Amino acid sequence: MDIYQHFRKEEKPFIDQVLSFREDVALKYQRKLTDFLDPREQMIMKAIMGNDLDLIYGLEGGAEASERKRAILAPDYEIIEKEDFQLTLLEASYPQKFVTLEHRDVLGAFMSLGIRREKMGDLVVQDGTIQITAASEISDYIKMNLTGIKRSNVQFDEKPLSARIESNETWSTKQTTVSSLRLDVMVKEIYGMSRNKASMFIEAGQVKVNFRTVEDASFSLEEGDLISLRGKGRSRLDEVLGETKKEKYKVMTSKLN
Repeated sequence: MDIYQHFRKEEKPFIDQVLSFREDVALKYQRKLTDFLDPREQMIMKAIMGNDLDLIYGLEGGAEASERKRAILAPDYEIIEKEDFQLTLLEASYPQKFVTLEHRDVLGAFMSLGIRREKMGDLVVQDGTIQITAASEISDYIKMNLTGIKRSNVQFDEKPLSARIESNETWSTKQTTVSSLRLDVMVKEIYGMSRNKASMFIEAGQVKVNFRTVEDASFSLEEGDLISLRGKGRSRLDEVLGETKKEKYKVMTSKLN
């Protein structure tokens, strides 16, 4: 069976990477630790691993509700522990009376250091505190080099994963029916606007799917896809529940309040 037919063309490099990891583990009997995966990539990995009796895998991002997680592939006789994922929780404080920091400000500061998004897990910015779950191999680099964000000096220190702050973000879930899984149709439905306006946002480069800008209004969404619309927040296509008799799709979506 051709596994590629079940996924998008642009996802082929990631699929090839997972297949290569799986082959290496099977041949060399050595576990493999990945970078952080977004929810869509996690879903792809689960599908590829399937019910492989010779290998096991685990996902961990620091907490059960983590959005971004690292994965470990290992021979079936091994035991995967939480510390094996090499996660480090970094925390810094800032004077929220004098400076306003948002998620994008902090993420931009990390990216300006040349740190790839794949090396960073969930990021929380609230109540004068910044927390980032990072790959342990870059934690010292962050502590040494990220000393200022906007007009605020910051100093990151390591904290135990148990000290992780739960984000006060809340998601609202809705079941609805849509004519198709096109990006413009889903943006229209989730964000409550006309399809023409949704298309304008998409073509202007203001919509991302799984953290990548998509300017094609006909782009087809799939389960697990994360959507972000500039200035309107994030949403997610959780599940495609099936088709109606009128050939419409019943879907479950979530939107960040």
